[in-house]
Amino acid sequence: MPLMIFVLVGFMGYIVWDLAKKSKAGRYGTMVLFLALGLGVIGFVIKVIIIGQVEG
Repeated sequence: MPLMIFVLVGFMGYIVWDLAKKSKAGRYGTMVLFLALGLGVIGFVIKVIIIGQVEG
């Protein structure tokens, strides 16, 4: 299951990169897009850790 999530996050990264490239977002726009994706991934990881601590 973690491998599938890693692949999904990588695919989402590719989609964001392609979106930034096609929309000509520039360096700052691309950084903002990847920052938003990164915050979502970090939030997911923190949620998994907290649930593991509460249940464990």
